[in-house]
Amino acid sequence: QLVHWPEYFVQPLVRAGYRVIRFDNRDIGLSQYFPQFGRPSAPWAGLMLALGRELDTPYTLGDMAADALGVLDALGIERAHIVGASMGGMIAQRVALAAPERAATLVSIMSTSGARGLPRPDSHVVRSMLARPRGGTREALIRYYVELYRTIGGPSYDQPEGDLRAAIEASVNRAQNPDGMLRQLRAIMADTRRAQALAGVRAPTLVLHGREDPLVPLNCGADTARRIPESRYVVIERMGHALPPSASGQVLAEMLPFLHTHRIGAAAPAVAA
Repeated sequence: QLVHWPEYFVQPLVRAGYRVIRFDNRDIGLSQYFPQFGRPSAPWAGLMLALGRELDTPYTLGDMAADALGVLDALGIERAHIVGASMGGMIAQRVALAAPERAATLVSIMSTSGARGLPRPDSHVVRSMLARPRGGTREALIRYYVELYRTIGGPSYDQPEGDLRAAIEASVNRAQNPDGMLRQLRAIMADTRRAQALAGVRAPTLVLHGREDPLVPLNCGADTARRIPESRYVVIERMGHALPPSASGQVLAEMLPFLHTHRIGAAAPAVAA
């Protein structure tokens, strides 16, 4: 959901003169859901990929990139800095490939090229993600997400407990669509040809990755940067797969000079996918 881009990340960009556009991806938050496609099985999708089969998906990351471009169209924006984290980084890569004239820059954070053979998530992270909240209460769901964020945040994750809980409560109160998250995961798993296409990215690119990321390991970021011509790759120390204030500060310290170097006019928009 768009609220997963925290205010302490957004406001420094606003103060630097950027118009920051956050939006809900399809099938999540307050965006359109696709319940007619049912609840996909992530293990079954993984087995099909292991057997070299193509995955059928109700929509693709390319479709989600088209959604992002649709947001720009609706707002009358011709060019923007395209910023994405995790799945958003994959969508941002697809935006830069689909519409090079629209992407002033590409910033891919804690993401991956999707190439075969890259390191997999740590086993304890997979177990945490596949676990179910104990009990069907709202409180059980919040506790589950608190533990999950601390797990994927890595050993140096330092978000204060109260702040993390407040952020999760805001997300849970706003919307919940777990089947949509599984359909998004299937779209990620089906996007097996993006890695080869990344050589065609023409936008100036900054690839940022946390050294302690247990969900999308460090080499995934390195591979993304290797595949995008003339990209800049920066490893963020003590950062996992999350953006607590400490990691956000380090990310912004790299992003802001990069965006300024490639500025596209006064109040240039920055788009978070």
